[in-house]
Amino acid sequence: MHCEGVIVGRSRKCVYSAGTASGDDMPQLPLAELIELAIALIAVGALAGFLAGLFGVGGGAILVPVLYELFRIMDVPLEARMPLCVGTSLAIIMPTAIRSYLAHRNHGSVDMNILRKWAIPVLIGVVLGSVIARYAPERVFKYVFVAVAWSAAFRLIVGRDSWRIGDDFPAGPLMRIYGLIIGILSTLMGIGGGLFSNLLMTLYGKPIHKSVATSSGLAVLISIPGTIGYIYAGWPAAAKFPASTILQFPLAIGYISLIGAIMVMPTSLLTAPFGVKAAHAMSKRTLEIAFGLYLLIMGSRFAIALVYK
Repeated sequence: MHCEGVIVGRSRKCVYSAGTASGDDMPQLPLAELIELAIALIAVGALAGFLAGLFGVGGGAILVPVLYELFRIMDVPLEARMPLCVGTSLAIIMPTAIRSYLAHRNHGSVDMNILRKWAIPVLIGVVLGSVIARYAPERVFKYVFVAVAWSAAFRLIVGRDSWRIGDDFPAGPLMRIYGLIIGILSTLMGIGGGLFSNLLMTLYGKPIHKSVATSSGLAVLISIPGTIGYIYAGWPAAAKFPASTILQFPLAIGYISLIGAIMVMPTSLLTAPFGVKAAHAMSKRTLEIAFGLYLLIMGSRFAIALVYK
């Protein structure tokens, strides 16, 4: 069978005719669509970088909602849209996570004791999350994002520094269960684990600076195997959705949008300092409320999508 590319809207439809399978059967990627996608990704990177600098986070809490809107506009099939956002987010935060962890470790801020206890459970959680990502329906990713975003928003908007679960982490299996949950949910949400680990560590009385530093180590443990896991999870996507240009190699590999990662990373690094400057002009409490409202709105966006898809 021979596939002839026909552009319908933003998607390339395949019209099959008799012929011999060969290298010529590979999808022909429309130049206009590629240019449009590249410009959109640069804009996404600029926005994500500014918001990451403003709110002090650089993972899926910022990237996934923005990428989702972009991939929706680009007509990525609904079934593949959310996992593509999550996988691409993990790939994008990987170099930042490594750089951040090394910087925090050089300053002696990382709590290596916590990191060692969580390392294996987190890795197991990432593997389980990757398997879930391959077989779970698209709605599962939205449920996870909504639940986590709304929970974090509640903590940021109405929480108090005096809220505590205990003065130190438990010594038993509960500590490892925490790590397993962090690994699974972070992999399904496309984040480095900071939302969960920072919340847990502060609830157990850990200073916020040490919590942030330790979370950077978790981001490395989550983003690297998580990226590999989403390549595995999305491996059948290109063949399953041949009319979706953005899912085809070399624009993507599995559920990792290569062009997305390449175009978003540089612009996000350029605009992040402007977000940092804006953050310094705001009080800590104002920032918490602003980020909480952002998470509330983004969580609500996905909640609406679950109801009216």
